[in-house]
This record gives sequence, structure tokens and C-alpha cells, in this order.
Amino acid sequence: MTFYPTDRLALFIDGANLYSSAKGLGFDIDYKRLLEEFRKRGILIRAYYYTALVEDQDYSPIRPLVDWLDYNGFTLVTKSAREYTDAQGRKRWRGDMDIEIAVDMLEIAEHADHVVLFSGDGDFRRLIEAVQRKGVRVTVVSTVKSQPPMASDDLRRQADAFVDLADLSDIIGRPARMPRFLQEPRATVREEEPEHD
Repeated sequence: MTFYPTDRLALFIDGANLYSSAKGLGFDIDYKRLLEEFRKRGILIRAYYYTALVEDQDYSPIRPLVDWLDYNGFTLVTKSAREYTDAQGRKRWRGDMDIEIAVDMLEIAEHADHVVLFSGDGDFRRLIEAVQRKGVRVTVVSTVKSQPPMASDDLRRQADAFVDLADLSDIIGRPARMPRFLQEPRATVREEEPEHD
């Protein structure tokens, strides 16, 4: 990744896409480390995180993350997920954030030197092209090392730089926690052999 210390940086994180990519690679994102890493790379003017939320659920597994991000330096952009029924009759949720990402990226392009898009969605190719015409460099972070690959070939070709998420796992990944039995010395328990008559 080529970053200059005077670069005005903006991060655009497609939450669902980044989650799927990291999961496919077998690690979790540590968003605090991610923010710290990019603050070292230039002048971070904004870090956007986009996700759809299921509003009528009592508990949403993404709610604690969204709340943490909102209080810790990220600009949250959310909308309500829409319910639909798939071909097998199962209830599913859909919440595409492409338009929100496109509008925000085009608006901030006048104030940024370098944009980092955390998504492999090929629909963003034209957006990247439009932002580049405004003189902004674009780095795409996704992966081709998962099965299936998460990064569109067209998107990779259009970007000024492509960074495979797998190569960032040690930098922005959450440290793996060892199971408790491996962390503490184990007391050895000897079983007595039953006596035979």
C-alpha cells in the first residue's frame, strides 16, 4: 500500500462484505487496530461503516459492534433491513448499502486524496472510476484467497491498488484466543485403577 503522510484518507467499510471476507479467511476484524493502522498512514478525515439493521428484533448480534463503532471514531451509516422469503421458503433479510457508499464517497472526494474501500463488490467499479477522475487514489481491500474469492476482478483492475485482506490479518485481525485449558497449567489427575477380586 502506498500512503503518504500528508494524504487525507477516508475509509469506506461495507460491513457485511468485510465480515464475510474475514470469516472466509478465518479471522475477526479488530476495528480499533484497523483505525489505529490507518491513522498512522495519513490524515484520517473519516471512517465510514455501513450496515443494515433488523429493527424489530429484541436482540441483534451486530448491535454491540455498531454501538462500539459509533462511540469510537467511526461514522455509522445504517438503514433498516428488508424482510423477504427465499426460494426455500425461509425468512431472510436484505440491506444493500451500495447507494449510501456511492453518495458519501462522491461527496468526500473533493476533500480526500486517498480513499480505501473495504469491499470486493464489482458494482463499485464505476464509482471508483468516477472518484479517480476527481484526482483521488483508490485502494480496495478484499480477498481472492477465500473460497469463493470475494473480490471482483473488474474492481481489482480499476483500483489504483488492491490489498488482500489475508495480508492484513496480523495487522487488523483480532488476536486468536487460546482455549482456557491451553492457557493455564493443567493439574494432572490420576485415576486409580479399580481393584479386581
